[in-house]
Amino acid sequence: MSQQEPNKSTEKSSSGFKTFFKGHLGKVIGGVIALILFLIITNPSLIPFLSANTKASLKNTWSKLGGDVSKISGALKINLVTLFQVIAIILMLVIITNLILFILNKLKPKKPKAKSAVSLAKSAISYIMTIIGIFWCLSALGVNLSTIFASVGIIALIIGFGAQSLVEDLVTGIFLVFEDQFNVGDIIEVNGFRGTVDSIGIRATCIRDVGNNVKIINNSDLRNILNRSTADSYAVTTVSISYKENLEHIEEVVSEFLPKIREKYPEVFVKDPVYCGVQELGESGMLLKFVALVKESNIFTAPRLLNREIKIAFDKAGIEIPFNQIVVHNADK
Repeated sequence: MSQQEPNKSTEKSSSGFKTFFKGHLGKVIGGVIALILFLIITNPSLIPFLSANTKASLKNTWSKLGGDVSKISGALKINLVTLFQVIAIILMLVIITNLILFILNKLKPKKPKAKSAVSLAKSAISYIMTIIGIFWCLSALGVNLSTIFASVGIIALIIGFGAQSLVEDLVTGIFLVFEDQFNVGDIIEVNGFRGTVDSIGIRATCIRDVGNNVKIINNSDLRNILNRSTADSYAVTTVSISYKENLEHIEEVVSEFLPKIREKYPEVFVKDPVYCGVQELGESGMLLKFVALVKESNIFTAPRLLNREIKIAFDKAGIEIPFNQIVVHNADK
């Protein structure tokens, strides 16, 4: 056994790295190829095997479409060295990003707030690395970043008007985690949709219902939230019994088997189910009400188990549960 366990762990780690590289290598290669093609097409002078006439023709074509493209080469340091630097920067940031995501995916925090923080970090890392990559690549190409940062005030004003919802989603997502309104794994209800929080992202939150349907809601749209996981819930069920039955005898039977239900299903019921009495005098029988304190995740399971155990106990005690019947009277002619 001691010899097999290291092999299993080695296989798991190797399969994890295979999945990591297999899932992202295609994106990296595609992005690098697209960048190279764009730089070469817009700067014909970088293509070594073309003749001077062909380079001039391509330059004139781009000048007619988008202006004098030679200004691009003049403003940017575009050569094989800077091209290599840009490719190296992109590859390095992609590898760092995915390594961080790989580590975060391996983390299994136990506390709900820690789960939410990890979920938010996984969503934010891609945005952060993208912004770092853009400025780093511009710096490698010779762009004066001081001029860009000097214009941050104007850019912030434009973003403020043009991306208000994006900023609102970002700020709301951060406050959701730090204010502990709800966490990953909590069961919440938003605008009539009830489900378990799968992830809290920098822009949106994913909620999964009992049918395994995932609803993606922008963080700024998360209003009037009902967090059902903050406290235990009460599962309720009612059972009808015939009027001809002795109610006192039924209550004796109920007091005997109710504690056994929690003993049988300790993972579902927090406390012993409680008999509340006669809820209603119906048309065909008396409605008895039962409640049980359960976790919100078992709010639908508990009534089904209660109904099952009550039916079995009543059958053993000979207590009749009425059903609709049609009585036909034949009048004498």
